[in-house]
Amino acid sequence: MGEHDLFQKIGFIGLGLIGGSIAKKIHTLYPDVTIIATAGHQKTITEAYGEHLISNQNLCEIKDFYDCDYIFLCTPVKRNIEYLRQLKGNIKNGCIITDVGSVKTDIHEEVTALAMEDCFIGGHPMAGSEKTGLKNANEYLLENAYYILTPTTKTSPERLEEFRSLVTQLGAVALVLDYHLHDYATAAISHLPHIIAYSLVNLVKKSDDADETMKTIAAGGFKDLTRIASSSPVMWQNICQSNSEQIVRLIDAYEEMLEKTKHDILSSDADALLQDFQSAKDYRDSIAITNKGPIKEIYELYLDLLDEAGGIATVATILASNHLSIKNIGIIHNREFEDGVLRLEMYDRISLDAAVQLLRKHHYTIYER
Repeated sequence: MGEHDLFQKIGFIGLGLIGGSIAKKIHTLYPDVTIIATAGHQKTITEAYGEHLISNQNLCEIKDFYDCDYIFLCTPVKRNIEYLRQLKGNIKNGCIITDVGSVKTDIHEEVTALAMEDCFIGGHPMAGSEKTGLKNANEYLLENAYYILTPTTKTSPERLEEFRSLVTQLGAVALVLDYHLHDYATAAISHLPHIIAYSLVNLVKKSDDADETMKTIAAGGFKDLTRIASSSPVMWQNICQSNSEQIVRLIDAYEEMLEKTKHDILSSDADALLQDFQSAKDYRDSIAITNKGPIKEIYELYLDLLDEAGGIATVATILASNHLSIKNIGIIHNREFEDGVLRLEMYDRISLDAAVQLLRKHHYTIYER
């Protein structure tokens, strides 16, 4: 893309982590393109206007989006459908409406019912974190992340290619899917894992004793598996309601798998257990690890640290004096899954490699994962 005659004005309904990140990237690419937005709170609009990200100082009304070339629906799934209904009859010819929801069937069915198939292309940027809001949005969030496009049967090849080009310029990798396939796939690799994480956290909470022993000794395995349970409860309430058929289908399949594992444990079937664990390991190891997506790469190292006053401060000073910033730091109380007593997280791969080399030069024992 890149030609300004393709779009002059872009609207955002919702300006949180995803919407804000897309808006910031577009603003960087095309600083003279007009961007307007509305949000759940005036303070979000005030913040975005203060950053010169949008042109409106106050919350927009639906009629304000009438001359947009693209409109991004970036609210929870159910609310996106409500806004879609309001937009019908309030957009110009040629406008493309898209969404960023992780469930596509409900909104596609509503698009068909409203006879808006020629102006809608579904979208799902597979990026984000447990952090939310415009304050956590950044123009690099979509870099190398899959951005799934779900066109309708009436989406013209030309308009799809235009939108695919825009998505590519956002830094994402565009992937076109049928929306039914999308919802089944994301139910398996995103929605069910979140439900399992929430369920496991609640199980441990319910099973813990008055001294919170389980919470106290929770180590890497538990924390890694359940990190996504810190995501927005409202968002996942919406997703479960919108993709219930596919999620329940996969829960049934997962329960069958758990029952099989339970049977193998009770019957002491060592061969079956080993085969299942090995199969899972082989498949998991074959999945390419990238630095974007629902679970991002973590640039971390572990090191042994003497139990002495100022030990952590010494490490921090060594790194800071070499212009290396620490993103996170913590003492490991349970080392069942980690090597080293001190965990350091850096911002990127270059900083991590430099920190490893520097600390080893100062005779620290370093463990990388």
